[in-house]
Amino acid sequence: MSKRIEVNGLNVYYNKFKAVEGVSMSIEPRTVTAFIGPSGCGKSTFLRTLNRMHEVIPGAWVEGEVKVDGDDLYAPGVDPVLVRRQVGMVFQRANPFPTMSIRDNVLAGVKLNNKRISRPEADDVVERSLQGANLWNEVKDRLDKPGMGLSGGQQQRLCIARAIAVQPDVLLMDEPCSALDPISTLAIEDLIEELKKDYTIVIVTHNMQQASRVSDKTAFFNIAGTGQPGHLIEYGDTATIFSNPSVQATEDYVSGRFG
Repeated sequence: MSKRIEVNGLNVYYNKFKAVEGVSMSIEPRTVTAFIGPSGCGKSTFLRTLNRMHEVIPGAWVEGEVKVDGDDLYAPGVDPVLVRRQVGMVFQRANPFPTMSIRDNVLAGVKLNNKRISRPEADDVVERSLQGANLWNEVKDRLDKPGMGLSGGQQQRLCIARAIAVQPDVLLMDEPCSALDPISTLAIEDLIEELKKDYTIVIVTHNMQQASRVSDKTAFFNIAGTGQPGHLIEYGDTATIFSNPSVQATEDYVSGRFG
């Protein structure tokens, strides 16, 4: 299921402002890649180009290529809705649909993509996705209760269940633990470790310990100054980036001497 991502010469614009410049990288299947760097350096913007989510902002556009298993997501005629089905997204703040039950939250994307689904099929999807998000045992007796009734950490796992219900190839996570307590954070990190058996995962995090714990590869982004575009400074095995980076700015950032 999981797929390789190739990015070539990517520039990201908001109208005339260039937010990210010249990013090229390849992300291997069934790995976790962490994007780190100071606020405003373009890492979340770049993450959102990997499933064309940045396009929901008026005036946003890109130059360059993003390929998932050789297919360019930005080729003429490619439907962004299908791209977002293939490349799922989990946001910083858990965002279960407030009026929906736990069950309906899990099925929301499936119903959007695939109008008809039988009750037994739907039951299977709900159980498989909640098992996959390590939430089934906690909620199986209250699937008809509102998703908003769950704790913050459970809501975030519900959003992960919703993302994997449509069986994407890639999962993007934009600071998925930043609003969570340490115990919930650990649960999500353990889950990421499990999920990478089936998915290619890319995560933006401001937590250096988290990046070093969960990721196989780390990409450090930086910005020369306010109003300048973000750049990919260094990309490599996480162990190397944290212990022996080749760029001084990377070392300053990961060691906390930055800023």
